[in-house]
Amino acid sequence: MIFKIFWIIRALFYKAFIGKIGFPSYIGKPVYLGRINRVFIGKKVRIFPGARIEVIDDLSSIVFEDDISVGQNLHIISGGNLIIKTRTTISANVFISNVDHDYQAIEVHILDQPNIIKETLIGENCFIGYGAVIQAGTILGNHCIVGSNAVVRGSFPDYSVIVGAPAKIVKRYNADKKQWEKTNPEGTFI
Repeated sequence: MIFKIFWIIRALFYKAFIGKIGFPSYIGKPVYLGRINRVFIGKKVRIFPGARIEVIDDLSSIVFEDDISVGQNLHIISGGNLIIKTRTTISANVFISNVDHDYQAIEVHILDQPNIIKETLIGENCFIGYGAVIQAGTILGNHCIVGSNAVVRGSFPDYSVIVGAPAKIVKRYNADKKQWEKTNPEGTFI
């Protein structure tokens, strides 16, 4: 518990450089912070050590809303506006992005080709499992559960359980029956 006090002190130090940080948020020792003046952290956000948080230009941002818990070794990169909504939990070793590299010009190194920015949004009260990859262009509705090591791209409705590589919906909450039910990969109840 005492180590968290040091993380809070670190967050207070970052307050001079970061876009916004609410209290009592804390940040464990990061690996890399890029353009942190474009990172906005709400209240009660807990980021464990090893995070790599980077914004690629001054027109882009990363927003962590309130009451978010982030495990070790998060890698998050934004070339647009990437938002993680309130009460979301992100496990360790997760990658989240809204940036793809173009690869069409085979004679040009992939890092020298333009970035392709696609909206990425993580809804309220989501759970992202260990080792998951949230690719550019992913929209998660509220209360989505992403399984460990899932590779996610696409739009997923509220109350979905998403697993696999590539990720598919396997369950959704049926509000009429007030229970979780199996679905086909498109999310239709079986």
